[in-house]
Amino acid sequence: MQELQKQLGYVFRDEGLLVTALTHSSYANENKKEGVSSNERLEFLGDAILGFTVAEYLYINRPDMPEGQMSRLRAELVCEQSLCGAAEELRIGRRLRLGRGEEVGGGRNRPSILADAVEAIIAAVYIDGGIDAVRTMIHTVILPILLRSAGSGLDYKTALQELIQRKSGQVLTYHLVGESGPDHSKQFTVEVHLNGVPMGTGTGRTKKQAEQAAAREAYEDLTK
Repeated sequence: MQELQKQLGYVFRDEGLLVTALTHSSYANENKKEGVSSNERLEFLGDAILGFTVAEYLYINRPDMPEGQMSRLRAELVCEQSLCGAAEELRIGRRLRLGRGEEVGGGRNRPSILADAVEAIIAAVYIDGGIDAVRTMIHTVILPILLRSAGSGLDYKTALQELIQRKSGQVLTYHLVGESGPDHSKQFTVEVHLNGVPMGTGTGRTKKQAEQAAAREAYEDLTK
């Protein structure tokens, strides 16, 4: 537990909360006589806390991002896949308390169980230390992992289009400016132009990937 608390950057006053956050319902059901509680209620609370904190972060740090794009990015950041990635980086799986059946069935690597555990840990920090403590933990530990995992999945072409449409008369165009490599492993280079002016360059194994990379460069430059 001490190693996990060090990773989280938070030391629990009531370490039992962290133990509960790591307790799957299968383990609790097998140990009812001992009064063991599962992390299901904590997961419910943590989901709400994470959603709010991510929404707050996007509102403050992405002032030029339209509401629709913020909603899509928030959904991607807090989805099961992203949370599972955070759990894997923090090595949550090996610390879970699982029932025998879930253990044999590969529960330590099950995405839904790992994602729920991350949300439960968030709630445990909130209950133990309050909103400032959990906000700090999310901003410094959880959110950087989520942002890294979500970056590759964000549709930057759509995000860029929505951004420039806030002013009328804006025109985006994509231009293939280079190809390299053999046919089975080509690399494409694309430039994105705003009103005829180059705004970003990207490369990829397909033209679509190169366009996304170019759009990302332009989008991040415009939203600095």
